[in-house]
Amino acid sequence: MTDASATAVPGLHPRFGDIQGVLFDIDDTLVDLEYAMTTALREVSEHLIPGLDAAGWHAVGRVFTHETSHYYDRYLAGELTFNDQRILRGRAALGRVGVELPEGEELQRWVQAYAEVQHGHVTAFADVAPLLDALDAAGLPYGAVSNNVHDYQRAKLNKADLQRITHLVGTDTVGAAKPEPAIYLEGVRLLGTSPERTLYVGDNRLLDAEGATDAGLVGVWLDRGAALDGDFTGLRIAGLGELLRPLATANKGSQGRG
Repeated sequence: MTDASATAVPGLHPRFGDIQGVLFDIDDTLVDLEYAMTTALREVSEHLIPGLDAAGWHAVGRVFTHETSHYYDRYLAGELTFNDQRILRGRAALGRVGVELPEGEELQRWVQAYAEVQHGHVTAFADVAPLLDALDAAGLPYGAVSNNVHDYQRAKLNKADLQRITHLVGTDTVGAAKPEPAIYLEGVRLLGTSPERTLYVGDNRLLDAEGATDAGLVGVWLDRGAALDGDFTGLRIAGLGELLRPLATANKGSQGRG
């Protein structure tokens, strides 16, 4: 259990307050899933679309990763199997350039090949390890809460060399998905922290920043690469490095004015 009397954490930026622990989303927060998905889609589908240029593949990948996310929502709602939503996303993406996925055994081979290739491209973002190093140095517990099943996400973290994230909550852990409070609060329970002193960081504004805040945690929207404009008034960062105390702040008072 974490000491509930913990004081401000060395190394973390003071804007986030007196924090006892940190929970993370996984996909496109810790792990670059968009890259893994789009790269795998191209590798297993190039034979169906010979000659498609980079711009065309970018458009196809955008449909696959973003414009068809409602199929994943239907999977979370129990309306589709995981492979069903993957197939529907593939059909929609390739259909954008007039290509139909095959049926029968060929379709099953496509699904299996995609799963294997995607797993091979799973990597962590470059800003993850430095942040986890800082949390380890501060003795601050951390974990992950994901809108996918535990074992699938455990394999993904291991592939990304994130085995040190030992606390993991999946949708099957408590039978709930974000933004239901129970899934965030199970992560808090595993850390041994209090909700109001636990950061939850994720790339989805609604499910991560707002959902965690509604559950009583300190929600942070990780809006990677954005200009950080717009009307969002909550905590918002463009990279995980922003959770760390700036070097200039840490060294303030030790340098001259010149």
